[in-house]
Amino acid sequence: MKRFGQIIKIRPEKLEYYKKLHAEPWPDVIAKIAECNIRNYSIYIHNDLLFAYFEYIGTDFKADMQKMAKDEHTQRWWKETDPCQESLSEDGSEWWLTMEELFHC
Repeated sequence: MKRFGQIIKIRPEKLEYYKKLHAEPWPDVIAKIAECNIRNYSIYIHNDLLFAYFEYIGTDFKADMQKMAKDEHTQRWWKETDPCQESLSEDGSEWWLTMEELFHC
């Protein structure tokens, strides 16, 4: 199992909509997350930053993320959530920035 921490900025004018979406996530999207070997997925907010934490239990993260990206329900979900977010990536190469794990107890 590998733990992931990721961060992205939330657009203040989209915050309430983003909260509403996540208060009632689409069942097909939740099922795909589980199918792609992600467990204990949480998103936290502080000011204008979103922090995501999840655990990956699979053996091929890249393949599982490609499978998720090809899913039509997930693509529709991202069309709703992506405009609410703003990447912190300097070169635009990552949407959610994956953070280095510094400590775990």
